[in-house]
Amino acid sequence: MESKHLKSRADAAPRLVAVAAGREPADLVIRGGIWVNVQSRELLPGHDIAIAEGRIAYVGPDASHCIGEDTRIIEAEGRYMLPGLCDGHMHVESGMLTPAEFARAVIAHGTTTMFTDPHEIANVMGLEGVRLMHDEALMQPVSIFTQMPSCAPSAPGLETTGFEITPADVAEAMAWPGIIGLGEMMNFPGVIAGDTGLLEEMAATQRAGKVVGGHYASPDLGRDFHAYVAGGPADDHEGTREADAIARVRQGMRAMLRLGSAWYDIESQITAITEKGLDPRNFILCTDDCHSGTLVNEGHMNRALRHAIACGCDPLVALQMATINTATHFGLERELGSIAPGRRADVILSPDLRELPVEMVIARGQVVAEQGRVLVDCPHVDWPDHARRSVNLGRRLAEGDFEIPAPVGANQVRARVIGIVENQAPTKALSADLPVIDGLVEAEGETCQIALVERHRGTGQVVNAFVQGFGYRGRVALASTVAHDSHHMIVVGTSRREMALAANRLAEVGGGAVLFAEGEERALVELPIAGLMSDEHATSVAAKAEALGAAMKAAGCQLNNAYMQHSLLALVVIPELRISDKGLIDVTRFEVTDLIESVVG
Repeated sequence: MESKHLKSRADAAPRLVAVAAGREPADLVIRGGIWVNVQSRELLPGHDIAIAEGRIAYVGPDASHCIGEDTRIIEAEGRYMLPGLCDGHMHVESGMLTPAEFARAVIAHGTTTMFTDPHEIANVMGLEGVRLMHDEALMQPVSIFTQMPSCAPSAPGLETTGFEITPADVAEAMAWPGIIGLGEMMNFPGVIAGDTGLLEEMAATQRAGKVVGGHYASPDLGRDFHAYVAGGPADDHEGTREADAIARVRQGMRAMLRLGSAWYDIESQITAITEKGLDPRNFILCTDDCHSGTLVNEGHMNRALRHAIACGCDPLVALQMATINTATHFGLERELGSIAPGRRADVILSPDLRELPVEMVIARGQVVAEQGRVLVDCPHVDWPDHARRSVNLGRRLAEGDFEIPAPVGANQVRARVIGIVENQAPTKALSADLPVIDGLVEAEGETCQIALVERHRGTGQVVNAFVQGFGYRGRVALASTVAHDSHHMIVVGTSRREMALAANRLAEVGGGAVLFAEGEERALVELPIAGLMSDEHATSVAAKAEALGAAMKAAGCQLNNAYMQHSLLALVVIPELRISDKGLIDVTRFEVTDLIESVVG
């Protein structure tokens, strides 16, 4: 279970009382800092913190009565003493890392609690994969809670996953020790329509006294939105406008404002607090999807916190949104999220509340990082061999698999095109007039090809379409087995030859991402666990990911975090146009649509 045994608050209470009363010595005392009190939104200089059994026993102006011969003393020297940061919604797999390596990557940034939804691995390995993620999460020196994935597939009938999650799976998982609730309920049309299976999943979660995560990826705030909220989702991170945040909190949901690697949705919604003056208690900061390069080079929740402050949010309010608000939402406000007696001793020492340079991190009373160095072990589970053999194309692909036949006799066609929206998850449904050469529709200009290659059952199926916005030049192709949410293989390219080379290369290495240009492999990130994650250290994975990003730029792509945009092109629950193994998906209508709109001329 947990790598460092932590007594429950009830079991630790006798010792905490004895330490606070001065009858027994504390394990650790932090002395002479500024207590950042998120309960009262105050800064209180000249305070001490006494810690025992991994929990806080005393916070006050003088903890000398808690100090014994063996008590470790840390001099805060006037620095701020903040609660450890909480990420209210995230996917470990988006970092290309296992839970252990993700923890290792974020501990030094001050993240001590994460609420994770492993629905990526659920689509590839089913309940077994979720259990492996859950078990590895419980082994870490920080707190990682697991939300049971709700939607695999995310949109039944519009995609085929490696495995499906059933209401019975959800009910079973609710009894696991690390399960905190139900992961984001992405199939919002199903909830609105009263789908009995989805309602059963939410009911099982609520009967267990746990939280139902939300995902309402629609700008419509009318009747459908109200029906979705009535179903039970308690939060939502898919808002992109001020009106989205306001609507959610007015209806009793928590508005989760996200800053991931490619999603910049805090600035557009934080004005609900900074300008409209709404009560900030129901607002939470989260990351959703963070690339390994972002984690290593920019940070995690400290990055989101700094960004919220830069957008005009009061630093203490922003900190509440990354600590106590999150803990309260999940029913853990008396367990973590603040510096107060009985809580897990998760503390950050920093000299600056705005820029938040993290100089020391304490988790469960243990110093886990100092000056950017992680000081603890992050244990791994023993991943089974079949988890490393998840890419099954069934055959070797050739150029011909990526051909798009034109209607007989056509010289030019009008085709539907997926349009990338930089820094946002939604796409645009575009159209382009494309030439027909030797009976095949050819991409040109800003338009290039996209293909989804089935990789779970070895069918050899390839679905082809068009995409716009990457800006590739020359003969280029990028393939990835990270392809939310069904996680087949997505290949985007300007050349069918390079597309075949890239797809076959990923089959050889067991998954990941690879870029070919002018017939040569230019960058490769191996992700052998379920085709989604590596158990290498984050710095190694980030270096490979950075090389991939550089190769994409060299090939003409200037998008911010373009790989993240690439990986979401099959996400058939976010508008407007996506690709799946079923074909091209109109997500505004939740139906398969034709690639060719008409013959031109």
